[in-house]
Amino acid sequence: MRVGVLTGGGDCPGLNAVIRAVVRRGVDEHDFEVVGFRDGWRGPLEGLTMPLGIEDCRGILPKGGTILGSSRTNPFAVDGGVERVRENLAAAGIDALVAIGGEDTLGVATRLAEVGVAVVGVPKTIDNDLSGTDFTFGFDTAVNIATEAIDRLHTTAESHHRVLVVEVMGRHAGWIALHSGIAGGASIVLIPEQPYDIDEVCRLVERRFQSEYAPIIVVSEGATAREGDPSLQEADLDDFGHVRLGGIGDRLARQIEERTGKEARSVVLGHIQRGGTPSAFDRWLATRMGLQAADAVAEGDFGTMMALRGSAIVRIPLADATGELKLVSPEEYAEAEVFFG
Repeated sequence: MRVGVLTGGGDCPGLNAVIRAVVRRGVDEHDFEVVGFRDGWRGPLEGLTMPLGIEDCRGILPKGGTILGSSRTNPFAVDGGVERVRENLAAAGIDALVAIGGEDTLGVATRLAEVGVAVVGVPKTIDNDLSGTDFTFGFDTAVNIATEAIDRLHTTAESHHRVLVVEVMGRHAGWIALHSGIAGGASIVLIPEQPYDIDEVCRLVERRFQSEYAPIIVVSEGATAREGDPSLQEADLDDFGHVRLGGIGDRLARQIEERTGKEARSVVLGHIQRGGTPSAFDRWLATRMGLQAADAVAEGDFGTMMALRGSAIVRIPLADATGELKLVSPEEYAEAEVFFG
């Protein structure tokens, strides 16, 4: 059996662990011949392939990023794109495809499965916003990176009696901000699911200074004030219709300084959260999902996504995973608020 593998969307720690697991289980246990498609869905769209054997995967377990490359290419946004994908898969002799990605990449996989492409999915996103799985790999590493940054910022904030606003990733979902904010002892956490009141933020800042501690505010890039107006860095849309967010941390710091008279600075962690060595948890989770994906292909269980439920890796329909985003609920946010302030 000839099996293709691709990684799409934003890169994250743990992608190489999945690739390695699919190849090792596929070759050793199922006698697969594995082919790598380069740069996400651009690979099948343009016929860009590379060999992907056991030797090609040696030493990649602890490496961040993806040896296959990635992109935000959407075949459904290209005239004749779906037919080109199907033709190139057939030309390469591909019997099945393992798509590793987040909401957009697996959304394409879902639609391709509906038109008869043999595909299984593996959930990847630092945002942890895919439904159907308790956690996605990449999330734990991103939270650890953000938490370490918050730990370091506490000392400089205290030394200079400043407000420090830490902007983390999270377009629609505030999981990184919430987890790292609690773990790092932040004074305030602002997420996209809960529009914030700038007056209340300033009140909490002043209360924090009254206790003789400098406040740390963690804010998701997609957070908005109650009056709306998310910060946009660029208005151009990508192939999936997303604008590029950014600047909320800087804007919030300026507003706090103007309203409270306290010096405020912003720190944007950006792609630091995506880069570098994956955590042990992400290596473990990515490896288990890759092994299960290879087994699903061998069993012909297509149109499924690997998911973590409790401590077990299970298979769920791709459509169930990509139908809606997994967001922080009001109850989860309210429960965490006891640690803020």
